[in-house]
Amino acid sequence: MRMAIDHAAVAQASGEVPVGAVLVRRDEVIATGANRPIASHDPTAHAEIEVLRAGGRAMNSYRLTDTTLYVTLEPCAMCASAIVHARVRRLVFGAWDPRAGAAGSIVDVFSLPGLNHRVDVFGGVLMEECTGLLKQFFDEKRG
Repeated sequence: MRMAIDHAAVAQASGEVPVGAVLVRRDEVIATGANRPIASHDPTAHAEIEVLRAGGRAMNSYRLTDTTLYVTLEPCAMCASAIVHARVRRLVFGAWDPRAGAAGSIVDVFSLPGLNHRVDVFGGVLMEECTGLLKQFFDEKRG
């Protein structure tokens, strides 16, 4: 998670919302990512999507089985769905997102009935640090 926090800081330095992600398989970092929707002019360029894309290239597969995804913010519905479709085994996130979180805050995509894959989800890891980055970013934006 600390590595994901470092990538969130990189996103923040680029003017992006500070969210970072790291994909790990068997204690090996497969891919990293950070928010890039503003710079890339791509609304889907969330840290989770960036790391899933990089992970797919690194593993030469669209199935990211036996991986753990660390992300500093609770995924939105788009990212949560992509995590399920990628067959990520475990999701570990830091800050809860009461406005858009899809791991329990406004909806729990991971517990929807009928899904063909289940992800183990753990939220609140290093929550104070992850929340602090977001709070600082938005406090500065709002003046």
